[in-house]
Amino acid sequence: MDSRTLTPAAHDVRFRLTRLARTALMIGVALPAAALAQDAGQIAASTQSDVAQVAPAPGITLDPIVISAGFSPLEALSYGRASTTLDGEDLRERGILSVVDALRTVPSLAITTSGPGFTEIRTRGAEANNTMILIDGIEASAGDGQYILTGLDTANVERIEVLRGPQSVFYGASAAAGVINIITERREQGTRAGFEVGNGAASWLSTGISGERGRLSFSGSARHDRGYDVSGDGGEEDSIRRNTATLSGDLNLTPDARLGFSVRRADEHFNYDANAFPAANAAEYVVDSDDYSDRDELGAEIFAEATTFDGRVVSRLSWQETRLDLSQNGGDETRAKTRALRWRAVVGIDGTAADATQTLAFALDRRKDENSLSSDNERRNTSAAIEYRAALANGVDMQFGLRHDDNDVFGSKTSYALAGSWRVEGTPWRLHASAGTGTVNPDYFELLGGFGYVGNPDLEPEENRSFDLGAEATLAGGRGRIDLTYFNERLENEITFSGAPLADGTNFFNERGTSDREGVEIAGSYDVTDAVSLGANYTYLEAFNADGTVEQRRPQHKLALNATARLLDGRATLSGNVLHVRDTYDQTFFGTGYVSELPDYTVVNVAGSYDLNDRARITARVENLFDREYATTWGYANQDRTGWIGLESRW
Repeated sequence: MDSRTLTPAAHDVRFRLTRLARTALMIGVALPAAALAQDAGQIAASTQSDVAQVAPAPGITLDPIVISAGFSPLEALSYGRASTTLDGEDLRERGILSVVDALRTVPSLAITTSGPGFTEIRTRGAEANNTMILIDGIEASAGDGQYILTGLDTANVERIEVLRGPQSVFYGASAAAGVINIITERREQGTRAGFEVGNGAASWLSTGISGERGRLSFSGSARHDRGYDVSGDGGEEDSIRRNTATLSGDLNLTPDARLGFSVRRADEHFNYDANAFPAANAAEYVVDSDDYSDRDELGAEIFAEATTFDGRVVSRLSWQETRLDLSQNGGDETRAKTRALRWRAVVGIDGTAADATQTLAFALDRRKDENSLSSDNERRNTSAAIEYRAALANGVDMQFGLRHDDNDVFGSKTSYALAGSWRVEGTPWRLHASAGTGTVNPDYFELLGGFGYVGNPDLEPEENRSFDLGAEATLAGGRGRIDLTYFNERLENEITFSGAPLADGTNFFNERGTSDREGVEIAGSYDVTDAVSLGANYTYLEAFNADGTVEQRRPQHKLALNATARLLDGRATLSGNVLHVRDTYDQTFFGTGYVSELPDYTVVNVAGSYDLNDRARITARVENLFDREYATTWGYANQDRTGWIGLESRW
């Protein structure tokens, strides 16, 4: 985690709720008023919704269901928690081929990189290991560590769902700030394949067959990005190579029972530069070197589903396993493994499980974590949970969940989640709110140390409490949308890293007191014409440690803009994406060692496509169009301007 030394100037950045509320009110009133002032025929929805895809852009169809909403999918307009759904086809049309770049466009996600092989994601100001990453519903990390998203591309992604706020009731520890579920494409018929070249080369394939008895799908991708010099000193490029293959299928034993499986394998090789201690400035801190790492991943699941009692009960039993092996410079591997046996049952109280206005869901989990850092410290966790959902009169929907965890190392914890949505009849408004708690257990590195650092075996789990309140307006008969959400989170026992050993000789400790985080998320979409779509979102965040100092690597302001034009009767597209980030603080591991403010930055990406015929499309994109130098962490350079051109075909 981060060291908390601060310059005196950083203490002046203290949150004021009155200022936040005033800003939110002004924007929340001004934007709907401006949109309503337009002629209704000029307004249409375009980009991803912060809660639901109200009216997708032409040629893009999104299922208005949040798959990751809890123990079963839920209609987006009934979902009370803050979420964003990104459609894979829309991302590729906009030239966003990286999962990391896709997540940069999501409200309240702060993305920081320390080279092409290391990226961290912080949700609503929380630490990176407070957000759980799933791939096809299977936890991507193993052995309790955080998952590093670098290398993942969107070539075979169907959609990405981002849930903000505590999700521990449904997903357990490490989901205390949110969940990101990357859902890959599982084609039932036909094939889609493509490649692109530029700053390297990439190729991908997705295919599948299906019939009355079941389905079998395969997707694979290979990407070699030549990267860039992370040190910024004109040294060799730090590249990344990643190969991924996914095979999944299901078999319908009867109309009411089916079996299924999913297996994902990936291998990754990336280069990185070394750090110099001591260093006088940022330029000297990261130095060109030949260091490299190799990572192998496995994510697998087998499951059985059954519908019983005339459709009133749907149950699912699954076995999931995740493995991550990491080595540096050809040395010994660090191996991590997570295995989980999960049971879910959804019961329709006043009808079938699929159609009932009230449902009860039950869950039982048995999980084991292992890590080669300590073969004698396996962790076992048993949990039980229940969720109640109700679609009440007058457009009101409620969800309530409760979970109890019994961990053989950290003892018992209970968490809850409460959410509601109200579609106000006769108005364009939908109000939504949620509250909940979540826990994060110390990981093996924090407990045991390594790489020259001393762990602290007496660390306590972190505990997060959160609530948010929001209002969504549907404009011009459902063709435009704006959503505004205020969030407030309180973290107890935040685990902090100290560069210098503490009095007890360790490098980690629990902060005493409450770490405060609150802010505003705003997202909207608007169609200038039937062929021109605009989208925007903005996040204002204040995040402080328990001692009142500012949290690091969490920008106070983040603005994302996008525009797409469809030309030549829809055969061609032209897209642009703009990201502006301001007021970010980071530790300077050089010179004085204080925390200081990083320079603000703006990055512009553009992309275009042209359909040669109904089966083939040519694509082109340019990243960092204006070749801006910028950094998300002190000392580490980022990608300069690069271009790519590709071809994709379907049959």
